[in-house]
Amino acid sequence: MSEEKKQVKKEDETVINEGENNIEISDDVVAVISGMAASEVSGVAEMAGGFAGGISEVLSGKKNLAKGIKVEVLDNKETRIDVNIIVEYGARIPDVAFEIQKRVKKSVENMTGLNVLEVNVHVQGVSTTQMDDKKEDVKEEKVENAENLEEKKKSKKNN
Repeated sequence: MSEEKKQVKKEDETVINEGENNIEISDDVVAVISGMAASEVSGVAEMAGGFAGGISEVLSGKKNLAKGIKVEVLDNKETRIDVNIIVEYGARIPDVAFEIQKRVKKSVENMTGLNVLEVNVHVQGVSTTQMDDKKEDVKEEKVENAENLEEKKKSKKNN
């Protein structure tokens, strides 16, 4: 007895038919899987979502795990994924992008059974917050050193 497998594309979800059994996978699920995989890569400061993504995070109070991800599932159990990121200052962009492609492809294929044709990484910006934090640390260190120097001078005068 041969089982008939076919895939039907509903609006924003993929339905996999195996005989009489159906598996429905929402495009949002693929986006969340992709977002989780991409955000775990070293060098990714944050996902670059649009204005709507930022507003939905603020209003819901929850982190939008699909932020910055666009998923296109084709009729033949294949998908294309676009990932929009902001990289950390100092990270090597080609290495970060390659690692995102590798992890997203592996995660989506393992969890959903879809064949990932493309993972397109779009670098939207560079985060300099780490640079700003380092500058603040240097300023604080300079102030501490100056205070210690003043205390040493005072203690020498008193002795």
